[in-house]
Amino acid sequence: MPSRYEPCGLGQLISLRYGTISIVRETGGLKDTITNYDPESHHGNGFTFHDYDSAAFLSAIRRALSVYQDQNSWQALVQNALGSDYSWNRSATEYMGLYGAALRKVHRILTA
Repeated sequence: MPSRYEPCGLGQLISLRYGTISIVRETGGLKDTITNYDPESHHGNGFTFHDYDSAAFLSAIRRALSVYQDQNSWQALVQNALGSDYSWNRSATEYMGLYGAALRKVHRILTA
């Protein structure tokens, strides 16, 4: 997904759900949801690139192909993708935690 601009993006979210690996340009919602895979630490759920040009895109494709050659790394990457949670349940839980923390802070200020 070598998008120049992407405010949200559903393609990469669908890919994560099915364990298919995305190669995305670091922009908008693509940057927010796909993290570059590091074969050393096994962290990340796809492949990213920054510059909007064919050389950067090709470099990301080559990194993906290199990881694909190592089945242990590839399986770790697929599991990371499948384990990515961008659901509304997760978002709602985070918002509830944030609002709860704000309320506790206000309560401390008002009762001090």
